[in-house]
Amino acid sequence: MAVWDKLIPWIIMFFLGGAAGQYVNYPGPVCAVRRSTVTLPCNFTSPKPSLQIIRVVWCQNHEICQGTTPSVYDSENQNNDPRYQYLGDKKGNCTLQIRDVRMKDSTTFRFRMEANDSSGHFTGQSGVKVTVDTDPTEMQITSSTGETAVTKGQTVKLHCTARCTFHQLEVAWFRDDNALSETGPALQLRNLMAKDSGNYTCALKTNINRRSQLYSLHVENGAGPDPSRVSVTVVAGASVAVLLALCVLVLVIFVITRKRAAAGPRAGGDEVEQKRPDAIYSNILMPAKQELRHGQETEQAVEDVSYASVQFTHKNQPRAAVEAEDAIVYSTVASRS
Repeated sequence: MAVWDKLIPWIIMFFLGGAAGQYVNYPGPVCAVRRSTVTLPCNFTSPKPSLQIIRVVWCQNHEICQGTTPSVYDSENQNNDPRYQYLGDKKGNCTLQIRDVRMKDSTTFRFRMEANDSSGHFTGQSGVKVTVDTDPTEMQITSSTGETAVTKGQTVKLHCTARCTFHQLEVAWFRDDNALSETGPALQLRNLMAKDSGNYTCALKTNINRRSQLYSLHVENGAGPDPSRVSVTVVAGASVAVLLALCVLVLVIFVITRKRAAAGPRAGGDEVEQKRPDAIYSNILMPAKQELRHGQETEQAVEDVSYASVQFTHKNQPRAAVEAEDAIVYSTVASRS
């Protein structure tokens, strides 16, 4: 009887969890490379929204994840393992991050919520299965072009992958055993040159001695443009464009200046031309006036001479006759006397 009393709470929690499994949403199976960092996205909904969630727990390999079950994270525990970081809250986000993944993490993780009333307690039994890759040498490099021989000037992206999927893998890159400054699961090489040829490898930053298989990249001299020549060509083209623009501007200013200069003398020239016909007309008119005046003076002189001649003749002849008549009269009077 005592055994049944102990089993009844477990049975009730088991059926409650199965009946309400949709309250916790887990990602699909996750594969993590040993000593890497992996994130388990998760969200939840309270079975009874009227209740307040006061405790959240993540545990390993336990169906109910309650009581004295060992947990990797407990919101009420101040001594949680720092490798397990809870990125969620008590309202709907239950994301868990595992750092420095170890072999013991290759198991099923489950999330449990507890409310201020036992009727709101719930564990998502489906959980999320984590698989740990024990052999980093299984990591490999793939290329975005799918070819190991590429042309100078191309852009290639190299991806560091593992045998299974993973999240937030911290990667170090090497070329001919020389460490590169780039980090992350992808290495992008732009404007490839001959110096980019070599054997590439990738490894976890926490264990750089366990690298991936070699990936040989050979940059060939093809039709691809040399970046240095492209830069020189672009600069030269820009310089020519600027010079042409300046020449056009100078030409426009020159044409405008010439037009303005031509417009000024033309206005003055109109006055000169206007005055010039008057001068020509006066030059023509003056001799005509002088000739006319000279003719008039000549005619006047002729008329005066003629008039004087006429007047002289007219006066001389009558005067002689008068004097003769006077003499005759005088002699007659004298004789009579």
